[in-house]
Amino acid sequence: MIPHLIILPILLPLAAAAVLLLSGTRNRPLHGVISIAASVGALAVAVALVLAANTGEVAAAYRLGNWPTQVAIVLVGDRLAALMVLLASLLGLVNAVFSLGRWARLGPYYPVFSQFLLMGLNGAFLTGDLFNLFVFFEILLAASYALLLHGSGSRRVGAGLHYIVINLIASLFFLVGVSLIFGVTGTLNMAVLSQRIPALAGETRPIFHVGAAILGSAFLVKAAAWPLGFWLPRTYDAATAPAAAIFVIMTKVGVYALARLGLLLFGAEAGTSAGFGDQWGFVMGVLTIGVGLVGMLAARDLGRLAGYSVLVSAGTLLAALAFREPAVITGALFYMSVSTLAAAAFYLLGGLVGTDDGDDEFDAPPLLEAYDPDGDGLYTEEDERAVILNAPIGLISAGFLICTLLIAGLPPLPGFLAKVGMIAPLLDDPHGPFPSAGLVLAAIMVGSSLFSLIALARAGIQILWAEPDRIAPTIRLHEGATVGALLLGLLALTFAVGGPLDYLANTAQDLLEPSRYVAAVLEPEAGS
Repeated sequence: MIPHLIILPILLPLAAAAVLLLSGTRNRPLHGVISIAASVGALAVAVALVLAANTGEVAAAYRLGNWPTQVAIVLVGDRLAALMVLLASLLGLVNAVFSLGRWARLGPYYPVFSQFLLMGLNGAFLTGDLFNLFVFFEILLAASYALLLHGSGSRRVGAGLHYIVINLIASLFFLVGVSLIFGVTGTLNMAVLSQRIPALAGETRPIFHVGAAILGSAFLVKAAAWPLGFWLPRTYDAATAPAAAIFVIMTKVGVYALARLGLLLFGAEAGTSAGFGDQWGFVMGVLTIGVGLVGMLAARDLGRLAGYSVLVSAGTLLAALAFREPAVITGALFYMSVSTLAAAAFYLLGGLVGTDDGDDEFDAPPLLEAYDPDGDGLYTEEDERAVILNAPIGLISAGFLICTLLIAGLPPLPGFLAKVGMIAPLLDDPHGPFPSAGLVLAAIMVGSSLFSLIALARAGIQILWAEPDRIAPTIRLHEGATVGALLLGLLALTFAVGGPLDYLANTAQDLLEPSRYVAAVLEPEAGS
């Protein structure tokens, strides 16, 4: 791997944030140029990292200061980390372009905090030890607090205070769990931990399990798993559209951490700790899917609807990760990528529907009207009228249709391919946390597609098409181009799915063979 490539996804947004701070708050066009240039650079580095990680090596370690791996601050670039950095960088560019103009004018320093958020995300994906995972978590959370409150207003302040309190509690759990793990093992390096867990003495292993459970609880809060994810729909709905779009990947940070530690530390080599937490992960995943689907059916605005769809995707991933099968994990990784980008596009579309002329404030998103069987009879012959869609509503409707197909997982789009990639091996009822758990999850996933389609179709009809006299929202060129490019990229995956699936299959194989990861990270010549 190219020297210093692994640290560039962290350094680039950090440098961009510093330059933006030094440039003051008045020169907004300059801020836009710097933010987009930095985001394009970060995306280019992420693509290079993916290509380098796919050369056949399991991982490459970057040791700051060239200290020994056991005591150094270690960054690890493998296929999974590179994939997550690519998703974060792509959403960072989407956020930078979409937020130009009216969105960034709601308050100062929006591009600055966006770059800090990107730095924290990339650091969390690349770090090789638990302490620095905590550090990068706090960086991205601090930036997300500012982005959530961007634009002020009582709704954002209320949701922001709720969000901050929840994450402070999760951070406390994080520190307690890390402290217990360090007290038992004497290290926080993930690769070294994987070596020491099998040798834990009988009296210390329960303490380690308690620490791992507390740490896992912190990750479940960040992944918005039930009953710890009640904060997400309200919080993301209160944020501006571009901020909510990049927030989507923050829930995947929790899922990533659970996948990384669960498969690395609790694999077959972990002795009596093998498979620790799989049963809880499956149960909480299934319950999260159920809560998300109920929320989607009950939601009355697009922001809440998108938020509950994020819960469904997080629950699906948590339940799928409980099956340590290469095919299931491959499908789960593909589903994670597609659902993350589709939910981001959904939030952007929701922001366009809810905007007026874009000066200072934004209208609240349109609400779904309660069903009234004694209404004015929209479907009688007397009320039959030709529905005429103006151009902005027509474009938004087309984007909404694509998002519906992606989120619900309908053919022939990548959302369908991702779900089939998980359901097909689950139908063979592989060994899982419970007997017949594979068949149960496959049935739940099919049902989730049906209920998601019902909720999304109803929202599209009532919000976009049931009011022919709706005033057309204003769509800037860069806003429409950003959403269009994101959706076109997802559509292109339908026809170019072979290469990505091969990459994800190799990623799943790497995750299920933790000894290869450990050997690569602890290799003496692997350095900076």
